[in-house]
Amino acid sequence: MTRAVKGSAILALPAVQELVAPAHWRAIDFISDLHLSAAMPATHAAWRGYLADTCADAVVMLGDVFELWVGDDARDSPFEQGCVKALAAAARDKPLFFMAGNRDFLLGPAMLAASGMQGLSDPTVLAAFGTRALLSHGDALCLADAPYQAFRQLVRSPAWQSDFLAEPLNERLRIASEIRAHSASRRQFDGDASADVDQPSAIAWLQATGAGDFIHGHTHRPGSEALDSAHRRHVLSDWDLDAHERAEVLRWTAAGLQRLAPARAHLLGA
Repeated sequence: MTRAVKGSAILALPAVQELVAPAHWRAIDFISDLHLSAAMPATHAAWRGYLADTCADAVVMLGDVFELWVGDDARDSPFEQGCVKALAAAARDKPLFFMAGNRDFLLGPAMLAASGMQGLSDPTVLAAFGTRALLSHGDALCLADAPYQAFRQLVRSPAWQSDFLAEPLNERLRIASEIRAHSASRRQFDGDASADVDQPSAIAWLQATGAGDFIHGHTHRPGSEALDSAHRRHVLSDWDLDAHERAEVLRWTAAGLQRLAPARAHLLGA
């Protein structure tokens, strides 16, 4: 599943945030790549139901929660308002953590405050149950896709984001619609679907942070595998309950990691 970039250098580890789980937490849920939009009502309904019902002590969302996020002023649009309400209701019951993906990297402090989510840096180390896991959206490590990495570096720059966010909301939405409509733009925005995380870099990050498990999304290839004798990675599922029957939660407890359907997330040890 994992591919190394032939002849590539190890990607330098960015500044790492560390999150320590309180001792009373029994279960932590990870989800990513929901791509929420008004065009996917079944997926949206399943996500809202999951947030309301999960028995987890915390929910960690590792990017691409939204199909596209063009700025926090979009949170007042009808669909986004519903998402804010669902998140805020869940956040009153348990911590919700958000890490940006390639679709929602413009989600900022205003949306975090309105929704009750707590922002996480990419990457973040989560210490829980006597061990450590490295969390990432995953796209930064898809090193074989040079065009995407160049595009990612551009749009993550403060100058580009300042210029884009200075445009009126309607213009930003128009640009987002064009990205959806044109496959070439969409590929540039998402990266090459055949690209995967660079194994040597992933192992180097794990070694540097003292983590044994790497949890990420982005590639839409759910599964777990050994990276070497000391490290494993766990890829999160995307969610699509409109065109497909695909949705999965990765739950971490003292017993380890398990995958379960969102509808069973209300059961501890399901």
